[in-house]
Amino acid sequence: MPVLVVGSIAIDSVKTQLEERREVLGGAASYASIAASFFSPVNLVGIVGTDFPQEYLELFKSRGINLDGLEVADGRTFRWSGEYEWDMNQRRTLDLELNVFETFKPKIPEVYKQTPIVLLGNISPVLQNHVLDQVQHPRFVVADTMDLWITTTKPALLDLLKRVDLLVLNDSEARQLTSETSLIKAGRNLIQLGPKFVAIKKGEHGCLLLSHEHFFSCGAFPLEDIHDPTGAGDTFAGGFTGYLAGLEKEEFEFADLKKAAVYGSLLASFSVESFSLDRLKTLSREEIDERYQLFRVMSHFEVIE
Repeated sequence: MPVLVVGSIAIDSVKTQLEERREVLGGAASYASIAASFFSPVNLVGIVGTDFPQEYLELFKSRGINLDGLEVADGRTFRWSGEYEWDMNQRRTLDLELNVFETFKPKIPEVYKQTPIVLLGNISPVLQNHVLDQVQHPRFVVADTMDLWITTTKPALLDLLKRVDLLVLNDSEARQLTSETSLIKAGRNLIQLGPKFVAIKKGEHGCLLLSHEHFFSCGAFPLEDIHDPTGAGDTFAGGFTGYLAGLEKEEFEFADLKKAAVYGSLLASFSVESFSLDRLKTLSREEIDERYQLFRVMSHFEVIE
């Protein structure tokens, strides 16, 4: 079944301690939609400027992503520039130009409104709620968020949490939103705010997945070389949501979400192997499944008495 992906589409300039790339494809919706497309059809909603490169549009089309909801506005595309420290866990924003994204108000095309699975990328919860006001009886809603929205639009975020099935956020954001140092307690508290499930991203240390009754710790696939962590969390969310949509089920069990978390983590591990979406451009489903099988072997634990 298809996934509705709503979020930012950007042009990034990324600098690490070893390399720099300028004017490359970025944005939460870009990473999430490409990742989800490995498992299910994708309906994309976003905004770009008239300067948005045709090659990136062709990339979306090559993955079978429906662009009926992509708005092309007069002006420049959203731009972000950042620099990573040596450990790749810390980054500084060097420049930010909202451009056409500043006035983005998602308009859901009529043909999208009954999309059963919805992924609300990391945009203002006011806009995320606006999207949910337009869709009709979604089967499963995933929402990503960040520290900025917790600080500036917390009431709207709390309203949103009552309307979503899965909340995705990182460890520091979970602590910020709940004032809990323990991620387990933070996850439990977040579930009390509305979502049925919570996925807490821990970067190179994997993620935690929680529900009222269940808990799962998913490790990250170990990598020798990391080139660009940009978009890893969005890739995780897209892979996670796309995998669920590909199951074609009326309802999802916790076991389904556990496997989705593994596939989301594996997609993120591929994404960071190169800058921008370069690795996802060449990635095949066969490579994903091979890494999944390897991850199963690496994660297996058995005690022989």
